[in-house]
Amino acid sequence: MSDAIIQAVGIEKSYPQADGTRIQVVGVTNLEVEPGKIVALLGPSGCGKSTLLRMLTGLAQPSSGTLLWHSKPLDGQMPNVAIVFQSFALFPWLTVLENVEAPLEAKGVAAVERRKRALRTLDTVGLDGFETAYPKELSGGMKQRVGFARALVVEPEVLFMDEPFSALDVLTAENLRGELLELWLNKKMPASAIFIVTHNIEEAVMLADRVMVLGRNPARIRSDFNIRLKHPRDRKSARFVELVDYIYKVMTEPEVEHELPDAETTAEIILPTGGLTKDVLKGSLKKQEGRMRTSRYQLLPHARVGGIAGLVELLHDRGGREDLFRLSEELVMDVEDLLPILEACVLLGFATLKEGDVQITPQGVIFADADIQQRKVLFRQAALEHVTILKQIDSILKRKSDHSIADEFFHDILDEHFSEDEVQRQFETAMNWGRYAEIFDYDREKGRLVQTEPPAPSEPSAAPSVETPAPKS
Repeated sequence: MSDAIIQAVGIEKSYPQADGTRIQVVGVTNLEVEPGKIVALLGPSGCGKSTLLRMLTGLAQPSSGTLLWHSKPLDGQMPNVAIVFQSFALFPWLTVLENVEAPLEAKGVAAVERRKRALRTLDTVGLDGFETAYPKELSGGMKQRVGFARALVVEPEVLFMDEPFSALDVLTAENLRGELLELWLNKKMPASAIFIVTHNIEEAVMLADRVMVLGRNPARIRSDFNIRLKHPRDRKSARFVELVDYIYKVMTEPEVEHELPDAETTAEIILPTGGLTKDVLKGSLKKQEGRMRTSRYQLLPHARVGGIAGLVELLHDRGGREDLFRLSEELVMDVEDLLPILEACVLLGFATLKEGDVQITPQGVIFADADIQQRKVLFRQAALEHVTILKQIDSILKRKSDHSIADEFFHDILDEHFSEDEVQRQFETAMNWGRYAEIFDYDREKGRLVQTEPPAPSEPSAAPSVETPAPKS
């Protein structure tokens, strides 16, 4: 008897047409989802990936074939699975906590138990402090964290993910991939297996233990192989590049049968050129720095925590130093989008910026190596040391007898220094950073900030040895 959680035996999906014929969307397919593995399903857009996922989860019935759950037919029962969607799919009228509780309420779980499980799961994904927030207050990365929490709170045996990072910006997506992998490797999630649908080749090779590549018209498995690389994986390693190149060939040359390379070979990575010039990038940087200096009050860069963490991780992964020109081209980001994130990293002490180069600091290295809870502690320390408005909020909340204050107070402070639109942007950035760092909670309906307990540090570990990269020639 197979130990697979899910077995698809000869399943296929086709739709009847008016003339009596049928169009086959998914060809006859056999596959297994085994415990202890992350499985990635790759394929071009419109090839049938999501249709296959819906059949494996029980949301859609195959036209023929059999779907087995622990070697037994489902017989109309829904398997113990949960799905994270690309579009977040949150209820806008519910708070973060209520959104996470929703599937438990549907299952009839008692109020006290579902509240307890929802709070525990939000803490696991790093969203404690945002329980009372509504989806409209959250960034894309935070909305997807809520999606993760809502899926994990039901304790699924298999967690299905349908292109969960494709709606996010590059750095936020990178940060979330890292956090997902951390939860999986440290066994902090209840799922026994993860099945992720994606069209991002590097994402599949970075996360998965097993990769399946689909062809189209109809969908069929063209390649199915295991990835035997230890985590964390190095994007620059010869084997990583080799596997990415192989998958690319399978997806773009459907008429050719490609052989999976079975040994590591050397590979040269050629960086893209053209487009943005280094002089233009430095000019924009100086303009941003000048704007920061001429402001009468500290101007917070409009960057989300997910983007900040993603950039710090990327710098650490690349040896600690990177040329902004090369970085902006590789990330395919406009200067105006990249610079606020860089400025935030510099402001918080996680990086330094000089002559067009960005370099990670020792504190940035510690932040990049930390787990989810340790990062909140480190971010709080950095924010209270370097960010004026957050220091003011923390100081006032500590001195108030009820440890709360109306948000109008800080709007009035900012209004003395910025335009009306900028006041709102500054306030929203401060709220995002402060809530993540658990400096305060914010009840938007009542318009009040309330002091929260600081995040408890994880088990202390020795600080990593940090070597400053040698200057580039």
